Amino acid sequence: QVQLTESGGGLVQVGGSLSLSCAASGGTFSNYAMGWFRQAPGKERDCVAAISRRTGNTYHADSVKGRFTISRDNTKNMVYLQMNSLKPEDTAVYYCAAVRRNLGDISTAREVYEYWGQGTQVTVSS
Repeated sequence: QVQLTESGGGLVQVGGSLSLSCAASGGTFSNYAMGWFRQAPGKERDCVAAISRRTGNTYHADSVKGRFTISRDNTKNMVYLQMNSLKPEDTAVYYCAAVRRNLGDISTAREVYEYWGQGTQVTVSS
């Protein structure tokens, strides 16, 4: 059983930056591909970024490409989401999630992820 705990959310002005962190415990972190998802009120929970078990393969949604960067540190059991040039439409609850995958694989499908954090609120004010 893997436990995931997000941190780093908050209130930021348009154009600002936030760095989200997700700490994993209870499993072998390097066995899991990781994803960051977000869910705004009344909307689906969508993948904004994903990363393979090692840092070779990453995915960033078109809406965040060039502004957000996912990374991980397997020595610390951590995954990060650096968010720059934030926009009001980035306002959402952000979740990290874990799924067992082959070494280079990533997944953007919400349904396949096995473990989820509790989420952290990101609010971008205009």
